[in-house]
Amino acid sequence: MTRVQTMACGSCSNENAYKAMFIWYRNKERGHNTPSGDDLSTCMINQAPGCPELSILSFMGAFHGRTLGCLATTHSKAIHKLDVPSFDWPIAPFPRLQYPLEEFTKENTQEEAHCLEEVEDLIVKWRQKGKPVAGIVIEPIQAEGGDNHASPDFFRSLRNIARKHGCAFHVDEVQTGGGSTGKFWAHEHWGMDDPADIVSFSKKLLTGGYFHKDELQADQPYRIFNTWMGDPSKNLLLAEVLNVIRRENLLEEVTRSGKALLNGLYALQAQYPGILSRARGQGTFCAIDICDDATRNSILLKARDKGVLLGGCGDRSIRFRPALVFKEYHVHLFLNIFNDVLNQHK
Repeated sequence: MTRVQTMACGSCSNENAYKAMFIWYRNKERGHNTPSGDDLSTCMINQAPGCPELSILSFMGAFHGRTLGCLATTHSKAIHKLDVPSFDWPIAPFPRLQYPLEEFTKENTQEEAHCLEEVEDLIVKWRQKGKPVAGIVIEPIQAEGGDNHASPDFFRSLRNIARKHGCAFHVDEVQTGGGSTGKFWAHEHWGMDDPADIVSFSKKLLTGGYFHKDELQADQPYRIFNTWMGDPSKNLLLAEVLNVIRRENLLEEVTRSGKALLNGLYALQAQYPGILSRARGQGTFCAIDICDDATRNSILLKARDKGVLLGGCGDRSIRFRPALVFKEYHVHLFLNIFNDVLNQHK
């Protein structure tokens, strides 16, 4: 993936990545990149063939943004989607793993296999409906949807399914990119030579955008375009951030402090089994489930009052998103405060 296109935010990064996948897919269908007169006239009135009946497959629990196209692939909270018209695009189940992973190897393998079967079935079904799947979009860890993880094998198999059916494979690293999983890109954990066709980023990367293979480059100017096309001043800042990450070995720091954080969460989970469950994470990109939504909200407020900002995600999870400079001693400071808060909820 040698080309990069900057954008201003995560949503517009994904929105334009979707457009790039559709343009690529239609040119592949035509066998060339010259639209017909019919294509040009019908697209002006939102009709096929100029506006083709193509789709993008996404996953239940996913969050890819709040703009119109992205919203069709977002399935985390009803409040994001309510009252906004959307597309008839396929939605596959995302694996719901049981924890601790080592105790549920068989069950989790079966769960992932079921989800992959469903993906293939949906691709076939939508092709039969006349709305072929041009691309598959997925987060390496579903963040907004509840910090849902899947195994490297799941993602490798999904990548192969996309290739087999001629779909572009889009990895949304808007939340996971930038080092918090212990690698700069979370998809590096899959150990693949060809992990994706297009990868989107934002948040920790200060600007937004996507990087992609040559063949997903739009064939004409103005097909992917907007006022700012990202923010050049942010790129200058990002260059220096990247220097600091390298110079201070911050990815190694994240791996160390992430291990301490997760082990601390395991210990608290054992200490408060009535409140905490399903501790999970990669690097410092960690989360834990709380017994119910009301308790979670109370914990978030009490932690805030003690100087710790935490976020909720999914139905009843708390997510931990420390900065890359978060060190082991910060972990212990946090765990002590978190323990005090949990003590008040016994």
